[in-house]
Order: sequence, then structure tokens, then C-alpha cells
Amino acid sequence: FADQAFVTLATNDNYAKGAMVLGKSLRNHKTSKNLVVLIGPHVSEPSRAVLRRIYDEVRLVDVLDSGDTAHLAMMKRPDLGVTFTKLNCWTLTHYSKCVFMDADTLVVSNIDELFDREELSAAPDPGWPDCFNSGVFVFRPSNETYGKLLQHCTEHGSFDGSPLFHVIFIFICKQWLSLWA
Repeated sequence: FADQAFVTLATNDNYAKGAMVLGKSLRNHKTSKNLVVLIGPHVSEPSRAVLRRIYDEVRLVDVLDSGDTAHLAMMKRPDLGVTFTKLNCWTLTHYSKCVFMDADTLVVSNIDELFDREELSAAPDPGWPDCFNSGVFVFRPSNETYGKLLQHCTEHGSFDGSPLFHVIFIFICKQWLSLWA
């Protein structure tokens, strides 16, 4: 399945360390899928070199900031401002299906069966049961979807410091499929 990939995002060296652990955990559990890491310009060259040894594809992307400094400061999570950068995963159109995983995810067994799930499958968010957690989700890359999401984010911005799951839920996935079902 060369047209399927696990995808993660590292916008700086701290997230790059998490991506290294995630990539190694996927490799250790014998995934048959490609591994892709999207990186921001603040990832150092030494970190990029390590990521290139683990991942099949290391792609530099523009950082997209939500601009919601007030909510993020209140939550003491200014690092979440770049969450919109995750939208770049929809530009990976040379893959037919992908599973996005946050860089702080650790795989403890082979999870290739996630590719048997439909778009958009994800785990429910414990704090927002009508929404899903965007830490792990199944999607189909599409430039059209990327453009629509980007436009929607520009017009509507963030939601309580967790902009991405809300944007996707409201705009794209009025219905989403639970990974627990």
C-alpha cells in the first residue's frame, strides 16, 4: 500500500522529538505504510537529519497560526496556535488515504487496520462529546478540501483554543465515525 501513509507534524524541535518516537514506534510494530512528517521552518537541521532516517517523506510546510492568542494564553497553551498547520496534511494528494497522528502519540502495537476505516474516523473528544479529537484521524487528502478548510479557518478562526477539531467537525464532517464503534 504505497499510496497510504501515517502522517504527523513537527513545528519545532520539541515536537520533532515526539515525531521521532512516534515514527520509531510505528516502525517497531512493523507498519506496512509509508511514514510522512510535515515540518515547520523552526525544526533544526540536526532534527531534520534524524527525521529523514525514520520517515519515508519529510516535507517542509508553512506554519499556519490561528491567531487566537487570548484563548491560548488563558489555557496556558500558546503552542497550540500553530494547530492550523495540521491542515497541510490534506495536500498530500499522492496518497489515497492517510492516518494523521499527533507527534505526542505512542504506538504500542500494529495499527495498520486504521486504514480499513472510512474518512473521517476519529476518537471522540472527552471534553466535547459531539466533536472528535484531532490527535488521531483517518482522512483522504484533497486539494479542494484543503482550500475549503483554509478559507473556513481564515473566516472563522479558533474555538476555545482547539481550533482544528471544531473547524473540521463543523465544516467538513457534520458526521464523523468513531474509532471506538
